[in-house]
Amino acid sequence: MRTLLLLAAVIPPVFLMYKIYKIDRVEREPIGLILKLFLFGMLITLPAGYIERFFEGIIGTVLSEKSFAYRFISNFFIVAWAEEGLKHFALKRGSWRHTAFDYRFDAIVYSVAVTLGFAAFENIGYVFSYGFGNALGRALTAIPAHCIFGIFMGYYYGMAKYYAVRKAWRRESFYQFLSLFIPLLMHGFYDFAATSTGNSLSMIFLTYIIVMDIIAYVMVLRISKNDTRLREHDINHLS
Repeated sequence: MRTLLLLAAVIPPVFLMYKIYKIDRVEREPIGLILKLFLFGMLITLPAGYIERFFEGIIGTVLSEKSFAYRFISNFFIVAWAEEGLKHFALKRGSWRHTAFDYRFDAIVYSVAVTLGFAAFENIGYVFSYGFGNALGRALTAIPAHCIFGIFMGYYYGMAKYYAVRKAWRRESFYQFLSLFIPLLMHGFYDFAATSTGNSLSMIFLTYIIVMDIIAYVMVLRISKNDTRLREHDINHLS
C-alpha cells in the first residue's frame, strides 16, 4: 500500500520532468545535473515548510486564519516567497556557472527540475496523509502548477543568462528579478484562489489553471523551436 502511495505521489512530477526534458531537442542536458537539481528541489521543501509555519504562526496571533487578510498575506507574502525564493536559490546555485548551460532553453529544463523535485517531495507528504484521492487531484492541479511556475522562472532566468554573457548587467538584473517575481505572483494567486470559497472563485481557479497550462505549453514549444545559443567563451567567466 505504501509503495503504491509513493508511486502515485512521484510518477506525475517525474512524468512532467521527462516530457520537458524530451522537448529539448537541440542538446540534451546531463542526466547527473538534472538529478542534482531535482534533489535540490526536494531538499528545500523542508526549510520552506519551517519558514511558512513560523511566519504563519506569527500572523495567526493577530489575524483569523479564515480572514481575507490572513489568506492574502499567507499566500502571497509567506508561502509564495518561501517556496519560489528557495527554488530560485537552488536553481542559481546549482546551474548558473555550469558549463552545460549554453542554451536559453536549458534554463527551463533546470528550473523545472528544481520545481518538480520540490513538488515530488511535497506531494509525498500530501498523498501519504490524505490517500489516492488527493494524489489524483494534485496530479491535475498542484503538480502542473509547480511545473508552470518553473517554466516561467526558467524563461526569465534564461534571459538573464543571455544578457549576462553579453555583460549587459542591468538587463541581467532585471530578468533575474522577473525570474523570481513572476512565479511568485503566479504561485500566490494560485494558492489564494485554491483556498478561497465560493462558486465564482472556484471558476476563476479552474480557468486560471487552464489558461496557465495553455500559455506554458505554447511558450515551451516556441522557445524550444527558436532556441538561442549563448556565447561559449563567456560562460565560464560569469560571477
